[in-house]
Amino acid sequence: MTTFVDRVELHVAAGNGGHGCASVFREKFKPLGGPDGGNGGRGGDVILVVDQDVTTLLDYHHHPHRKATNGQPGAGDHRAGKNGQDLVLPVPDGTVVLDKRGNVLADLVGQGTTFIAGQGGRGGLGNAALASARRKAPGFALLGEPGEERDIVLELKTVADVALVGYPSAGKSSLISVLSAARPKIADYPFTTLVPNLGVVTAGSTVYTIADVPGLIPGASQGKGLGLEFLRHVERCEVLVHVLDTATLESDRDPLSDLDIIEEELRQYGGLENRPRVVVLNKIDIPDGQELADMIRPDLEARGYRIFEVSAVARTGLKELSYALADIVAKARAAKPVQEATRVVIRPKAVNDAGFTVTPEGEGLFRVRGEKPERWVRQTDFNNDEAVGYLADRLNRLGVEEELLKAGARAGDGVAIGPEDNAVVFDWEPTMMAGAEMLGRRGEDHRLEAPRPAAQRRRDRQAERDEADSEYEGFDPLA
Repeated sequence: MTTFVDRVELHVAAGNGGHGCASVFREKFKPLGGPDGGNGGRGGDVILVVDQDVTTLLDYHHHPHRKATNGQPGAGDHRAGKNGQDLVLPVPDGTVVLDKRGNVLADLVGQGTTFIAGQGGRGGLGNAALASARRKAPGFALLGEPGEERDIVLELKTVADVALVGYPSAGKSSLISVLSAARPKIADYPFTTLVPNLGVVTAGSTVYTIADVPGLIPGASQGKGLGLEFLRHVERCEVLVHVLDTATLESDRDPLSDLDIIEEELRQYGGLENRPRVVVLNKIDIPDGQELADMIRPDLEARGYRIFEVSAVARTGLKELSYALADIVAKARAAKPVQEATRVVIRPKAVNDAGFTVTPEGEGLFRVRGEKPERWVRQTDFNNDEAVGYLADRLNRLGVEEELLKAGARAGDGVAIGPEDNAVVFDWEPTMMAGAEMLGRRGEDHRLEAPRPAAQRRRDRQAERDEADSEYEGFDPLA
């Protein structure tokens, strides 16, 4: 049964925004007291948060589909809908977030670091918020926007200062068990270690973490064995420690060839060329092991490696190794630039940025792309004529019609708003001036006007009678 997972594909869906409410306030002797529809609630976000208590992505391996709650719709009497609850997903320290194409979206390092994997949809405005001096009684409300849905890949890259690399059964697990309080599984067969093990080492005033990376074999960088699954765990380490087995029982292997093969795999994986290397000749407590260590030491020194002879069983040479690694880690930390406080960068839009584009696509079709037009389309209830007229007003004020004319659009041409796979297409008619007025000036109601004086009401009634009488002037019913 799988107990450690360091790469998963996660399907996240943020909550949808609640719809706005179209409502009219009514009471006795006041049939139309004005619009009082409330706004819809915001959909919940899907948020990734680094949690030091989480060490694996196993939970997301078993449950890869995660969805936040939706916002509630608005109601009458100016009651706004409840916001959806954010879905917080804890991830291990060192988790990298990628999209389906492999592009890095976020690198989550440090307790409490967050990333919004899915943005909740906005709630729609109710008709009370849409009322204006020109449209005093909107008979429609805006729809809530759908929440963001996306597929992401989570990769765990262990956050450690030192990485122990080497062939299977070279003694890496034994070494980390005596250098730290880690207790990895240890046995005398290959691939004992199936997951990276972390240990904390204290050497003088320096405290650092050390990782035992599962054994590498030839072809690991191309996916052979376990190497490709765990090579990513050495990317963040400050120093690489080659653990060489000086007591290997395999006739076709020797420590120098093991070192060359592992170095070749690291080179093919890439990005590790500048990391300091240390060579540990392990198992010198065995007589043949000490002889082989003495034999290959001159060749390793000629290559420029810093060499330590140790025995994890006899616990010899460990103190010198521990302090040497602490010194390398301390120097690497001191060489890192001091991270400055985050600066807020303001990038205002250009003065001539209309916020949308109009692109001819041939055969009488023009495509409109832009944040505002696409959002307005998603918010529109196309079953309500007044809502469609309101959309036409907004697009006209934004300048879409003017740009369509400049692009050569003619009456009857198709206009698509949005991406190809999810666009709204309609036949365009020029002069989309005040769409609501074209639909009969909906949204206005004389019952909302201020009360008229009694004398004015009498004059208005007399004017209506005079107008009616004039229609029958000269009319003979017997003719």
